[in-house]
Amino acid sequence: MPMNAVYQKPGDLAAVIPVFPLPGALLLPRGQMPLNIFEPRYVAMIDDALRGGHRLIGMIQPDAAHPGPEDKPNLYKIGCVGRITQIAETGDGRYLLQLTGIARFHVEEELAVSTLYRQCRVSYAPFVDDFTPRKGEDDVDRAGLLRALSDFLKANNLKADWEGIENAPNEALVNALAMMSPYGTAEKQALLEAPDLKTRAEILVAATEIELAKKTSGGETPLQ
Repeated sequence: MPMNAVYQKPGDLAAVIPVFPLPGALLLPRGQMPLNIFEPRYVAMIDDALRGGHRLIGMIQPDAAHPGPEDKPNLYKIGCVGRITQIAETGDGRYLLQLTGIARFHVEEELAVSTLYRQCRVSYAPFVDDFTPRKGEDDVDRAGLLRALSDFLKANNLKADWEGIENAPNEALVNALAMMSPYGTAEKQALLEAPDLKTRAEILVAATEIELAKKTSGGETPLQ
């Protein structure tokens, strides 16, 4: 989705951002994530992001392997910042919004703040390639990805818009499938942390093949 703001390098983004910890939520560069915001602390987060003008929210997962306190779970060190590109008020205190992913970030430190929501100082420097649209598309094994997707859909009696899938550029296809995938927190984090588009596609194919093998053998599934 086109954005009014242009982000071409790490310095174009705020170094301190609010973060929204959400298990299983995966935002990737140029991907779109719909959110239903209803908790008062996150409603306040959205208000502040709009009031501050940057419209940025960092999506990040709690670290399930090292959970920490229930009221303030430990977070993974890598997330993805998105810009609020659509927003609607519901009239009952909620926001319906869409985030458009910009770039991944590494958490440098969590700040001690007076806000009810959490804020972190982050660095985008490790992910400078995220600012270049469609980088690494030619290295993706598109045929293998589509084959795994087809097998998954057949095994689960699901249908898809194949015309739209076949017309999608590799970056949009890989990232959309990764974001929509039904895998758990660890798999989603692996997809997020993939060093490039080719590796992300390979992780997605491998996770799908593992799931299909478990389904065929009657074993437990990693899906959530």
